[in-house]
Amino acid sequence: MSFLSAILEAKRAEVRRARRRVPEAILAASPRPARRDFSASLRQEGLSVIAEVKRASPSRGPLAPDLDLGWLVSRYEAGGAAAVSVLTDGRFFAGSLADLRAIRELTSLPLLRKDFLIDPYQVVEAAAAGADAVLLIVACLSAPQLSELLAAAEEQGLAALVEVHTPAELQTAVAAGARIVGLNNRDLHTFAVDPGTTLRLLPEVPRGCLVVAESGLRQPEEAAALARAGVDAVLVGEALVKSPDPAGLIRAFRLSAARRSAGQVPAGEGDREHVC
Repeated sequence: MSFLSAILEAKRAEVRRARRRVPEAILAASPRPARRDFSASLRQEGLSVIAEVKRASPSRGPLAPDLDLGWLVSRYEAGGAAAVSVLTDGRFFAGSLADLRAIRELTSLPLLRKDFLIDPYQVVEAAAAGADAVLLIVACLSAPQLSELLAAAEEQGLAALVEVHTPAELQTAVAAGARIVGLNNRDLHTFAVDPGTTLRLLPEVPRGCLVVAESGLRQPEEAAALARAGVDAVLVGEALVKSPDPAGLIRAFRLSAARRSAGQVPAGEGDREHVC
């Protein structure tokens, strides 16, 4: 069984338990905080950084099991992060919706719920917990399911970051109407990382989509290369939670990428425009 198959099997059971514990009608009627504009935040000048709160991963084990949410999020803000991604899966990533709720009170930045969403219930759950956006992973969903979850996100007033890893998944995302596309360098079946995935898929992303590069980003020079290619934002987790200076690392990512907006880019590069 692949990593993804095991995660999805556990997630289906988790959703069934959650529905029994709190019926969707009750969850949908709960008070909601005012939404923050995730998409607009990613359109800030220069390369945007979505800074992730990530305690563990199936492939790497514990990353920051004792992290201080208040300190970490304050460092993300100080570094100029555009948004915060919060892993809420408990079994495989040691996250929780409690983390999302707590971070909502700690920052004014938009929040992305990063989890394996397979059911509209989880979108309602995200909205109730204070998310401004949700991650939808095409590898986890059929085309009808993706359309259903995109509609649920719109109904809840949430943005959707639609993650793809292959050309076929990208076609599915675009056909469903995705406007923020995540190009994931990680194969979710094996958890192997191929840094070239983003650059291979990027030319196939239509104009009008915001593009986020995901997974495996560790060095500022990598961010610069992605910015030159036309990526709008990067999502960074492990490198930040393990860094003694996450604010400085975010600034380094953005500064390294700033050469693109300053015109220090070879002719013919960095000419993609995304105007969602």
